Amino acid sequence: MRFTVLIPARLASTRLPNKPLADLGGAPMVVRVAQRAQLSQAEKVVVATDSREVMDQCARFDIQAVMTAATHASGSDRLAEACSLLGLPDDAVVVNVQGDEPLIDVALMDAVALLLANRPDCAMSTAAHAIDSLADYMNPNIVKVVLDARQTALYFSRAGVPAARDHAGMAWWNDAASSGLPKPLRHVGIYAYRVGFLKAFPALPPAPVEQLECLEQLRALWHGYKIAVHITEQPPGIGVDTPDDLIAARKYYS
Repeated sequence: MRFTVLIPARLASTRLPNKPLADLGGAPMVVRVAQRAQLSQAEKVVVATDSREVMDQCARFDIQAVMTAATHASGSDRLAEACSLLGLPDDAVVVNVQGDEPLIDVALMDAVALLLANRPDCAMSTAAHAIDSLADYMNPNIVKVVLDARQTALYFSRAGVPAARDHAGMAWWNDAASSGLPKPLRHVGIYAYRVGFLKAFPALPPAPVEQLECLEQLRALWHGYKIAVHITEQPPGIGVDTPDDLIAARKYYS
């Protein structure tokens, strides 16, 4: 299996300014993410950034990086440019690992890449993990995904889906294994793409449901593309979005 890990990293952040450069045990966060990615089966790990500071720090730690435009509206736009700069062929597989995921499960990168390689009917793959908390199920900041029989995404939502009309609280998924009811799944924000699709994706018109939910992956579903979903038994690692998240990540690396 051959794939490239691409890590988009931009300095602009409303809650944590200069987040990719936040120190984690003597190295910037984006470097820690790249170092974890290097433990996967990827043949290449590349940071895609719009910052000279990020480029310099990557060079300091021998991490490959490419400079992309500062005008990109989304991470997928930045990744598409990075694919062109790297000369990756349209049938190559790239895995998008966020630059604020310094504790991401290494095996998850391999899993989503392998899944996409084995699903030629799909343009993308991603991951999900079973929800075991009613608070998480109701939390709009935790994205849920509903699958079909082949573990292909039917829909992603910030709402609690699937909704169980005839069940209250958590009872309906506590007995899901014996009842045949589907467990609610938390979407884990890692993606694998074929390069040809990734280059075409930014040109697709935004979908109305994407704009309502603020979930870019809904654009792919809206335009008829399929997304395969890997179910992981491991809970997602800590993503660094807040000062408290940064404290937790620093404890790990200390």
